[in-house]
Amino acid sequence: MGDSLSAGYGLAAPQGWVALTAQRIAQTKPGWGVVNASISGETTAGGAARIAGELQRNRPAVVAIELGANDGLRGLPLAQSRANLERMIQAAQAAKAQVLLIGMRMPPNLGREYTEGFERNYRELAQKYSTQLLPFLLEPVAADRNNFQNDNLHPTAAAQPKLRDHVWSKLGPMLK
Repeated sequence: MGDSLSAGYGLAAPQGWVALTAQRIAQTKPGWGVVNASISGETTAGGAARIAGELQRNRPAVVAIELGANDGLRGLPLAQSRANLERMIQAAQAAKAQVLLIGMRMPPNLGREYTEGFERNYRELAQKYSTQLLPFLLEPVAADRNNFQNDNLHPTAAAQPKLRDHVWSKLGPMLK
């Protein structure tokens, strides 16, 4: 469950980190598959509204939740984003799925209180629900502008393997 960062915005379908992860899983974890239920522009509210249907349709053993960036960029209330993420975690766990919560960070122009609270939401929810946490999806590529498309938001195709490897550090051990 993700937004444009997981949907592969601006990339050919096989270039995104989720597609690259699916390739790795096919090679190293036979019997596992990947469903990319990511939508460009998705907010936590959209994810919370869609997750029950995705869980019913796909019956996953592991759910990766990479949402919140669009909430932050729109300056939506932190409590609202947190409640939506919490509903998704609860729904996935009720469906007996393990959860990998993939966090995001916001630029400092939103103010210290907002940016710190935004990051804290992910940490606190992961702790409360005993989920795996990848604190910042873009960690391995964020410091270099060359890793981003012209919009300065979405990573290039060349950066996607780094994102795959970063996510794999938490996701791989979950696939037993």
